[in-house]
Amino acid sequence: MSDQTQEGRIRLLLLDDHGLFRASLGRLLASEPDLAVAGECGTSAEALEVLKGSTVDLVLLDFEIGTEHGNDFISAARQSGYQGRFLIVAGSANVKNSAIALKLGASGIFLKSEAPESLVQAIRLVGNGGIWIDRRIIQMLADQLIGQYPRVGDYGINGPLEDRERNVLLGILEGLTNRHIARVY
Repeated sequence: MSDQTQEGRIRLLLLDDHGLFRASLGRLLASEPDLAVAGECGTSAEALEVLKGSTVDLVLLDFEIGTEHGNDFISAARQSGYQGRFLIVAGSANVKNSAIALKLGASGIFLKSEAPESLVQAIRLVGNGGIWIDRRIIQMLADQLIGQYPRVGDYGINGPLEDRERNVLLGILEGLTNRHIARVY
């Protein structure tokens, strides 16, 4: 992140197969004083070329890029030596794609139905080392986990979780500390 440190700006690469969305997003982000758009690409191949030739702190990409998949791009970018961060910006998400993206090293999943101001906030957070996962994605992953593993450890927790248990699990998935969870729930 040398350019970010030198200029105080987060350098972004936009990867989306929808040209109008990409251009609009580029204009929105270029208007922010702490963000710089290093490139706008419609294919994974174009984006990999940009990553070779310029310093990029954060790649914004969709799960689906035409006939390509965003998770495949994350793998290819890592294999090519890219050390920066990824923020998925998607119209929708499912459990499998979300889990794979996070396992591959995506630092966030943002849904396009949210406000532009929230996206800028997510970019700043992820660009500065944080994690942004839409609450609906966390809920979806928790629901899948609970449905897949009805018995937790040897504690005899069977069947559906009580409201408090579900809230504690969500707090853990959100990264809250034990102290904060105990205070809230």
